[in-house]
Amino acid sequence: MKRVAICAVAQHKIEPDIWYKRFQGMLIDVMDDIRSQTGFTYDEKNGVRNIVTCSDDVFDARTISNNGVTDAVGGHYRGEEKMAQEGLNGLGYAASMILAGHDDVVYVAGHSKESQPESRLLCSSLAYDPFYGRPVGLDFLNVAALQARAYAEKSGITDEHLAKVVVRARAWAAKNPYANETKQLDLGDVMFSPMVCDPIRKNHIYPVSDGAVAFLLASEERAHEFTDNPVWITGFASCMDSYFLGDRDLASNFALKKASERAYKKAGIKNPKKTIKLAEVMDCYAYQQPMWLEGLGLADEGKGGEFIDEGLLDKYNVNRSGGMLCGSPIMIGGMYRAAEAVLQLQGKAGKRQAKGVKCAVVQSTTGGAGQHQAVLVLEK
Repeated sequence: MKRVAICAVAQHKIEPDIWYKRFQGMLIDVMDDIRSQTGFTYDEKNGVRNIVTCSDDVFDARTISNNGVTDAVGGHYRGEEKMAQEGLNGLGYAASMILAGHDDVVYVAGHSKESQPESRLLCSSLAYDPFYGRPVGLDFLNVAALQARAYAEKSGITDEHLAKVVVRARAWAAKNPYANETKQLDLGDVMFSPMVCDPIRKNHIYPVSDGAVAFLLASEERAHEFTDNPVWITGFASCMDSYFLGDRDLASNFALKKASERAYKKAGIKNPKKTIKLAEVMDCYAYQQPMWLEGLGLADEGKGGEFIDEGLLDKYNVNRSGGMLCGSPIMIGGMYRAAEAVLQLQGKAGKRQAKGVKCAVVQSTTGGAGQHQAVLVLEK
């Protein structure tokens, strides 16, 4: 069976407002980094002929937002596909291009500037229908609050559990040179931070973030041309839950369970608790970290609180990057999680390096309350 390698990753330092650089400049920075690592070219015979970009029209304030980056990623006169979902799906798409024989080297890049719009919540409100959802003010925050309440009742998650998640995330972020928010907090700082949308507090919410990230993927036959330290994509899957909130059980993890089952099956993983040694999850809000771990099968159903109390976040090396809670742009949060997992598997994660990790899982989500879920399995 054909395999796809991630040969190199590059991350732009995440900041709350990169006002001094256009997003094209951010993309050129990560492309230069990838080229310096791998020496890839845009030669028409053996170079990059197909590119996948990830961007969002609303955050970029333009339609067909990839039009603004085609030249910055080398897409001129080449195949350039846009992923308008969360960027982890772009990695799955690029891998499928190689597995299908369409090409054997694909460059993937994503960017997002959450600082550009007047209101991040106003952007997410556009995800809801204009007749029933938007008039009552639905956005990703208040929908997440509905889910947080439902999940807390199901799993016994408390304010103290969530404070532990945030405090731990900040501690790991301090070791990540790409992280946005690294200010250290104690439990009280989190538990008594202002209530923003009950039960979600200010310090439960990921900060506004700007960033860019890139990858070079290659077939097994050509990966050695670009690296002697490849990381293999062994499983990928995604799943979409119902659009209307009233049709969903918000605490069920329906889409994530389906996506993880399919990704694990492709990777040949029968028991994720035994096989997976590192997890990077897209926790935009603190409650999502234990909830997504349940969906991935690392925590037992309804036992997210016990998972935290028993110290299993460290056993499974969850979010050693600091995760979304310390800041990643929402449209490419999964790509940043994947970049961290690749560095961990390559042994290049510096002060946050986990020992002996051979298999990692990455999760990302788009839409209110985890409507769409994607899961990527990476192995050394």
